Amino acid sequence: MTIHSIRRTAVLAAAAFAFPVALGVAAPALAGPQPSGPFGPACASVPKEGSGSLAGMARDPVATAASNNPALSTRVTAVKKAGLVDTLNNAKGITVFAPTNEAFAKIPTARLDKILADKAELTKILTYHVVGENVSPQKLHKGSFKTLEGGTLTVAGSGKSFTVNGKARIVCGDIRTANATVNVIDTVLTPM
Repeated sequence: MTIHSIRRTAVLAAAAFAFPVALGVAAPALAGPQPSGPFGPACASVPKEGSGSLAGMARDPVATAASNNPALSTRVTAVKKAGLVDTLNNAKGITVFAPTNEAFAKIPTARLDKILADKAELTKILTYHVVGENVSPQKLHKGSFKTLEGGTLTVAGSGKSFTVNGKARIVCGDIRTANATVNVIDTVLTPM
C-alpha cells in the first residue's frame, strides 16, 4: 500500500466518522428549538394557584384536572354527557387535544346542542381528540398520531407554534396531569 492510498483511506475514514457526527449535531437544530414545559399564548390565563393551576392539574387525572380549568368547562360537560370521565381518568400515558370553550362556541348552537344530545356522535368526536400515547413537544412535529376513535390527527409546526389537522392551533401545550399530557386547542376537530 502506498503512502498516497494510506492518506486517502485515512481521509475517507475521517469523513465517514465526521459526517454522521455532524448530522447528529445538526439534527436538533434542523427541527428547531422545542419548548420545555407549557407553551402558548393561552397559558398566561391558566390560574397561578389552586386546583386549576398547572401544579394543581399535575396532581389530578386528566378529566378531573380539566374540570378545574374554567376555559375547558364546555369540554368537561361534553365528557360527562358521553360518560368518558372514568375512561379518561383511568387511562395511562395519553395525550388529549382539549378544545377551549371558545372552540365549542364556533359551532352553531343548534348543531352543538344536537351533538351534545347524541352520545354516540359525542363519544366519537371526543375520543378523536385523544391519542393513546404521550406526545411530548419533541414529538409534535413528527406528524400523525392514531386517536382512540381510530382516526389520525396530523400535527404540523415547530418551536411553540403548532396546528392540528391544519385548522386548530395549540394555544397552550404540554400541560401535564397525573396520567396525561394536554394540548389546549382553539377549534373542535371533526373525525375524518
